[in-house]
Amino acid sequence: MAKRGQTIMNALVTEETGEITQAPAAPTFSEAMKVWAKIGLLSFGGPAGQIALMHRELVEERRWIGEQRFLHALNYCMLLPGPEAQQLAVYIGWLLHRTLGGLVAGILFVVPGAVVMLALSTLYALYGDAPLVEALFFGVKAAVLAIVIEAVIRIGRRALKNRAMVSIALAAFIAIYALNVPFPLIILLAGLTGWIGNRVAPDLFSGSAHGKGDAPDIKGAVDLMFERGELTHTRPTRWHAPRTLAIWLPIWLGPVLLIWAFTGSASVWSEIGRFFSIMAVVTFGGAYAVLAYVAQAAVGSFGWLAPGEMVDGLGLAETTPGPLILVLQFVGFLAAFRQPGLLSPLLAGSLGALLTLWVTFTPCFLWIFLGAPYIEALRGNKALSAALSAITAAVVGVIMNLALWFALHVIFGDVRDMGLGMDVPVLSSIDWRAALLSCAAMIAILKLKIGMLPTLAGSVLAGVLLLAVSG
Repeated sequence: MAKRGQTIMNALVTEETGEITQAPAAPTFSEAMKVWAKIGLLSFGGPAGQIALMHRELVEERRWIGEQRFLHALNYCMLLPGPEAQQLAVYIGWLLHRTLGGLVAGILFVVPGAVVMLALSTLYALYGDAPLVEALFFGVKAAVLAIVIEAVIRIGRRALKNRAMVSIALAAFIAIYALNVPFPLIILLAGLTGWIGNRVAPDLFSGSAHGKGDAPDIKGAVDLMFERGELTHTRPTRWHAPRTLAIWLPIWLGPVLLIWAFTGSASVWSEIGRFFSIMAVVTFGGAYAVLAYVAQAAVGSFGWLAPGEMVDGLGLAETTPGPLILVLQFVGFLAAFRQPGLLSPLLAGSLGALLTLWVTFTPCFLWIFLGAPYIEALRGNKALSAALSAITAAVVGVIMNLALWFALHVIFGDVRDMGLGMDVPVLSSIDWRAALLSCAAMIAILKLKIGMLPTLAGSVLAGVLLLAVSG
């Protein structure tokens, strides 16, 4: 008998086409670890790009998890505060290899970007603005814009299966872009729409509905393991919730309470722990959704950053792999760097960044380990599936808004708020170099199918040359 993790091919017959397809066995822990490390190193482009990358690696290429179970997990992660892409990695890692698998998947998703962000924050704090660094960022932003647009297209094709889902996505886009409706309210209304829609027109709102052009849902290794009854850890028990809370709440808040006890409530360390613990609970919609609030508090209330530095931090986060919420690590670094106390500024800044990472990402493991068994148990619930499908469609509209926001700020030098938070560019402020480079990057990714890293490298080089030639 072949070993677990080798490619054992199981014949499957799809219900829609009758075609025989093949699904590999689940990976070994070491095999999964290598793939999670790869995803962590290549997860550029924000949540849209990261989710598309995971879909390509885990669903399309390796078929460790089926399309419908992947989307079901994604729908749940979209409901949670914090970075949904990292939580999706934790969820799938947990499905494959229990709690340890979820821990490894989530940690490897964050660590590469966190290391890069720490290095960039250090350079930023020590050297400030540098022409060469600005030139490098110029090219990176154009490439990331193309990556985000490509990811929106990929996810939209899978989530927007009919006119009802397209309408929800467009309504969500208009609501957040033109009307400044809060993201949590959009999610709530979308879920309610899906729940009602399942009663009125179940064919349009069914989570398993496919458009005529969709590929059949091919089962993955996880789906086969469920059918064989192997994934017993996914079944909720009476003591699951109390035990999970008893373990993870102290892990999350214990260090914060110890810091408060030893340094006092007014220390920068207590402020960082308290403030970003609150952010971990309310950060629905990712980094962009909370950027304005964090900037206001960090600049106005705490005095950690100067005006405009939050945008610089977001620019750094855009150039690193991992969740965009790593911009909070930049804030925590500068806060402690500028109030080091008895420590050296670099050591204080590094500890501030580490504390910020801890209170930002530890709750993500809590949300997944606490709720995932119940979400799996409800997977066959049609009303819940319809509500979550509508939520996914709405999130596509929200991500479209983020892509537009990013495009405006990359290509135009002057973008003005026309009221209700709606940004409109000043056409005369267009940067032809940024527009040219962005178009070239989009052609490379969308038309020529050039990979993410080659496109990033080419855009960086072209950006440096463009700025050098144009002065």
